Amino acid sequence: MDRIETNTLPLDPEIVLPAVAHARFNVGDVVRHRLFDFRGVVFDIDPVFANSEEWYDAIPEAVRPRKDQPFYHLLAENGESSYVAYVSQQNLITDESEEPVEHPAIGGLFDRVGSNRYKLKSVHRH
Repeated sequence: MDRIETNTLPLDPEIVLPAVAHARFNVGDVVRHRLFDFRGVVFDIDPVFANSEEWYDAIPEAVRPRKDQPFYHLLAENGESSYVAYVSQQNLITDESEEPVEHPAIGGLFDRVGSNRYKLKSVHRH
C-alpha cells in the first residue's frame, strides 16, 4: 500500500508562484528615495507589491517599479511635510545623512539607536 504524505499539498500547475523576494532593508532602517527628495524610516515590509492597482497605475510608466520585489512602508519626510510612503526596493538607498527623521509618528513606534537606525519599541514587537 502506498503511503500518502499528509503534510504536503499537490501543486496546481495553473498557479504561478512568485519568486522569493529578499528584503534589502529592515524595519527601523533610515532610507532615501533614489529619484525623489524624501527619506524615511521603514515601519513595515511587503515581500511583493500589495497596494491597489489604482495606486500602481498612477505612477508614470517611465518610473513605474516592478511588482515582484519588496515594497516598504515608510514614515517619510521631505523639506515641506511628513507623510506615509509606499516605495519599491529598487527606488530606495540607505540614507547616509545621520540626521534624525522628524516624522511625528516616530516617537510612538521607535527609539533611535544609531545614526541610521531606529528600534521598534517593545510594545510593538511580536
